[in-house]
Amino acid sequence: MMDFFKWTLQAIRAEGSMSWMEERREEWSPLLASRLKFLLDGRVFLLICDEQREWFLSYFLTNINRRSISASPRPLLPFFSLKSIYPNLDDISSKDEMALLDDLLEITFPNGFIYFYIGSSLNKRAQVAKGRDDSYMWLLDEQSQNGFSLNSKDENIDSKFLSLYSLFDKSVEAAVTAKVSF
Repeated sequence: MMDFFKWTLQAIRAEGSMSWMEERREEWSPLLASRLKFLLDGRVFLLICDEQREWFLSYFLTNINRRSISASPRPLLPFFSLKSIYPNLDDISSKDEMALLDDLLEITFPNGFIYFYIGSSLNKRAQVAKGRDDSYMWLLDEQSQNGFSLNSKDENIDSKFLSLYSLFDKSVEAAVTAKVSF
């Protein structure tokens, strides 16, 4: 079993197109490791994206449980769109409404859940994830204790999201198959 931090460096280098991530792995690895522990404990990941990243939400959910025949088998993973569970997500306007949503989700997912937000830090949907300390976020233009920050003005932002997905998926695979230690 390999240390997750070292494994991440190898995975970034193997990807080839992620040299920009090599210097940022110190931000990425501890945050992701802590969230992967939640996944291994049976928590559900509820994805939320801003409107500009809806394409990425679809990409993520389409691919996270798709495995080729040659790939090593792994269990299906609990990743869902929050909007598919609660279509009125954009109508939440108060802390009381967020608390009601959290109550619903705690009843629905007794092992727990994590909000996984991807997008602009200024978007209204970001507030749902920012309201919980255990959320996981890929935020544009904001540093956060439980978020990985990216620059929205980066001309390669979409390809970086795809690269991050690839690294995330490989990290999940390594965690689920016990190839890494945290």
